[in-house]
Order: sequence, then C-alpha cells, then structure tokens
Amino acid sequence: MERSDIVIRAERESDRRAVEELVRESFWNVYRPGCLEHYVIHCLRDDPAFVRELDLVMEKDGELIGQNVFMRAVLRADDGREIPILAMGPICIAPAYKRQGYGKLLLDESLSRAAALGFGALCFEGNIDFYGKSGFTYAREFALRYHGLPEGADDSFFLCRELIPGYLAGVRGEYAPPAGYYRAELEPEAFEAFDAQFPPREKLRLPGQLF
Repeated sequence: MERSDIVIRAERESDRRAVEELVRESFWNVYRPGCLEHYVIHCLRDDPAFVRELDLVMEKDGELIGQNVFMRAVLRADDGREIPILAMGPICIAPAYKRQGYGKLLLDESLSRAAALGFGALCFEGNIDFYGKSGFTYAREFALRYHGLPEGADDSFFLCRELIPGYLAGVRGEYAPPAGYYRAELEPEAFEAFDAQFPPREKLRLPGQLF
C-alpha cells in the first residue's frame, strides 16, 4: 500500500465482533429490510472453503473501515472438468467512507494478494459500474452461466475476472456460489438469535432493494 494512513492486513480473532458490526452497519436495509451479511461472515469463517489468507480488514489511521473475504469455489465445465476458482464477499466499507476510493483500494489489494497466492480466476455477484474499474467483466464473456438462472434472464450481476491471464481459456460452464453463503436463509432461527446480540435497528422496505 502506498498511502501512509491506510493499512490492509489479515483479520485477527480479536477483530471479529467489530468486523461483524461493520458489515451489519454497511449492509443494513441496502438489499433487503435489515441484512444477513453479518451472520454470513460469522459462519463463513468456519467453512472449509474459507480462504483464511484472504480474510482482510482495512484500517484508516487505526480505525477499522473495511473488510473483504474469499471462498474457494469451482466452475463445473461442460466437458466434465471442475475448475478451481474463488468467490468473494461480503466486502464493505463503513458508510462514512463510501464513495471516496477506499473500496477500490481494498478490492485491488485483495485481488493482488489472491493472484500472488496462485488463484486463477474469481466469480462474483456485483455491479459492473464499480467492479469493472478493477478488471471485472460480465461472466458471459467467459462463456460462464449462473446456476439456476433461466436462459435469457438478466445475468448482468454475474461478474468474472481472471487473475492469471488465460486461466479460463477454452472453459465453458456453470458457476454456483459456495453453499456457505446460504446459511442465513437456511437457518432463520439461528440467524435471529445471532442478530439479537446486536443493538436493535429498524428494518425498512426501501426502493431498489433486491429481496
């Protein structure tokens, strides 16, 4: 990192609650009333597919303002191969620091570290307007399909980036997010008990939410 006020480092066990609070604050009422992402990251840390070397936090002048995590995933190629790749997220920046370039700093450093570890490609659900600035493109351009999405449906959310140039050459196939991302939806009672440990906040139905 070039900036003296920014540190991107591995998450410590002592950071975990603060990270969950940050994730909850960042995602609250964004995609649905309330959010699930703080429970997702809580569960992912114990998932066998979790990449501990890429469990990262961002500090600005000692203040925790961002985080990102990665999961091992596979592409199921039409020729029968299973191609190892990465999935990413939750990734977030504290609301007070959004739209100031910190998200791109965190993302680009995360991707650099993933490439240095030898991972070849990454699939992710996101907005091309932001993630395209860091080299992502529509996954369809790599002949990839999103599991369960009907043919002809809008797949503009499904993004991909090669970390090793040519890693996906000759690959056609399908991606499904790692099962760990669905824990909150499959365990509603456990999620509610976990969320009750945090300060109460109002859940709002807002325009633009996806769920």
